[in-house]
Order: sequence, then C-alpha cells, then structure tokens
Amino acid sequence: MRTSTHQHTPPISPRLSIYRWRLTMLSSICHRASGMLLLLLIPALIWLLLTMSHNMVDFVYAMTWLHSPLGKLLVWLTCTSLLYHILNGIRFLCLDMGYGESRVMMRLSAKLVWLATLALAIVLAVAL
Repeated sequence: MRTSTHQHTPPISPRLSIYRWRLTMLSSICHRASGMLLLLLIPALIWLLLTMSHNMVDFVYAMTWLHSPLGKLLVWLTCTSLLYHILNGIRFLCLDMGYGESRVMMRLSAKLVWLATLALAIVLAVAL
C-alpha cells in the first residue's frame, strides 16, 4: 500500500500573498510607490509654478489654491514622498555597495528610514 505524501511545491510565479510581510519588503514596495507618486505630483507642481508666472491673476489664484487644505496636502504629499524616496534610495545605494547587508542591519536601516521620514513629515506638517 502506497502512502501519499503531500509535498508543497512553490508556485512558478510567486505572489505577494504567500510571503510573510516584513519591514524590508514593505520598504522596497513603498520606495516604488513613492517614485510613482512623485512621477505624478512633481509635474502637477511644475505646471502650477508655470501657471503662476503668467500674470498676477493666475499667481493669486495659484497661491490661494496652494494655501487651501487640498493644496497643502499636495505639497505635503510631494515633499514627504520625496524625503522617503531620497532616504530609502540612499539606503539602497549603501546596500548595493555592500554596506549593511546582514539581516539585522537591513531591518535597522529600514526602521531608521521610516522613523526619519515620519519625523520629517511631522515637522513638515507643522510648518505648512
């Protein structure tokens, strides 16, 4: 009589749902997401700046919009995304150069990036 042993074979194309979420994984995904957010937000702010340079009426309109809650949120999101993307990009560059490749250092550097981004985002929110 043969006994059937059920062996778990990993999927050919791994999905995010099979992984245990870790801070380093979240940092990598958020780095990509912040890059995509910057790709959308920076052109919008550049367009707004160009609009402000046309005449005084457009300048006043743009400044009024920037001082609105939605305008402040746009500026805060852009700056926070940029801060996170720069800090995490420096982290990735250090990893690429061979610094901090141990699991402990990777987790510590991810925590430091998140804490620094959180602190700077709070300072920015208060300043706006």
